[in-house]
Amino acid sequence: MLIRIVEILFPLFAITALGYLVGRRMKPDLSQANKLNMDVFVPALVFAALANKAFDISAFLPLVVAVSLIVLGSGLVAWALARALGMQPKTLVPPIMFNNCGNLGLPLAVLTFGETALAPMVVMFMVSNLVHFSFGAWLLDHRVRLLTVWKVPSVLATFLGLSVSLSHFEVWPPLLIAIRMLGEISIPLMLFGLGVRLADSRISAVGIGVFGALARPLIGLALAWAVLQLIELPAREQALLLVFGALPPAVLNFMFAERYQQEPGKVASMVLIGNLAAVVFLPLALALVLD
Repeated sequence: MLIRIVEILFPLFAITALGYLVGRRMKPDLSQANKLNMDVFVPALVFAALANKAFDISAFLPLVVAVSLIVLGSGLVAWALARALGMQPKTLVPPIMFNNCGNLGLPLAVLTFGETALAPMVVMFMVSNLVHFSFGAWLLDHRVRLLTVWKVPSVLATFLGLSVSLSHFEVWPPLLIAIRMLGEISIPLMLFGLGVRLADSRISAVGIGVFGALARPLIGLALAWAVLQLIELPAREQALLLVFGALPPAVLNFMFAERYQQEPGKVASMVLIGNLAAVVFLPLALALVLD
């Protein structure tokens, strides 16, 4: 099992480490590449997974409920912790609530369980993404209009993909292949971009960084286990839900904190240390779900 876990995680950490080394040595400006990834490649990945004629959203409704409970439950626990510790809830809640289900979750699901795991993992990414760009943005700035969330490319791709799936409309196969090929660019680029972003981040608050790094996967795993006691899911989705719970804070949390000036230094520390701590927590999660 140890060899299998290493084989699964090595490509993820190798590409991320390469991005980190390139970021330290060459300091590339990946702002346009990251924008292309978020605006073109990731939406293509989401649309291709949801518009596939084999995809049936009704089969994933229990998974949607389970993921929603984990995301919202993580936020409630983080809010209670922030109040108890005298911290700013706006600083602690997003990194605990929103995990790295894009950069790490999508490739991890495929490497662990094969291509058939992409659809349920995209569903989980879809739920987290919708909540992050709506409630997550509103939490940091109450002036944000929630109805504009559909303008986010990945959210728009979600709506379009679901519309195609629900209407049973068959996309011209060559066009779907082209969209899927664009989507396949997103996963290695996300991992490489994560490494570059980590190389550019600085740890300015070690204490809060370590606290957030530990709290995110521990809370997520505990909630995933609790939810699985309440909601019956297929074995593969149970495993994916536990892996989802163990994921570190999303890099997007730092971008949001920087944009809305919500203690970005502390959030960057939680994101950076949290993603480094994934070296411990992801093997633990895989050990729990692999036979």
